[in-house]
Amino acid sequence: MKKILLSLCLALGFMGCTTAQKTEFTKEALAESMLGVDGNTYNFREIIKKYQGKTVVIDVWASWCTDCVKATPKVIELQKQFPETVFLFLSYDKTPESWEKGIAKFGIEGEHYLILSKWKGGAFSESIDLDWIPRYLVLDKNGKIALYKTIEADDENLITDRKSVV
Repeated sequence: MKKILLSLCLALGFMGCTTAQKTEFTKEALAESMLGVDGNTYNFREIIKKYQGKTVVIDVWASWCTDCVKATPKVIELQKQFPETVFLFLSYDKTPESWEKGIAKFGIEGEHYLILSKWKGGAFSESIDLDWIPRYLVLDKNGKIALYKTIEADDENLITDRKSVV
């Protein structure tokens, strides 16, 4: 009985480690190609380096995602509440055209990039253990991940962690 209980505790402990807070992106994720609204391609490293010294909220979304669309008013409210924060929108739309239409249709202001790899199996999605969108992360002023995972734009952890890294 003790062996079974010990095995169960160890298994749960290892499972907990796999979902632990990450503070950095993988080398592969940083090399991930993304399309800017200006039509140029950037790697993720270049994008986040651009905002070094600022708190960044990353919103991983897509215009076809019902939950993402429903969360848009909450994100817009966050932008009003924290105007000094950079809001970086990374989209998994299937085409540049649908991505651009989504930005315009939903009135999403901020920094926008289209992730050029597939959601499943792409370096960026694998790096952040992406299993659902929308997905929010917060980067501190040094580019480290301060909040690794939340799926609600009004999640208290998003607001608290965003404030704690100002």
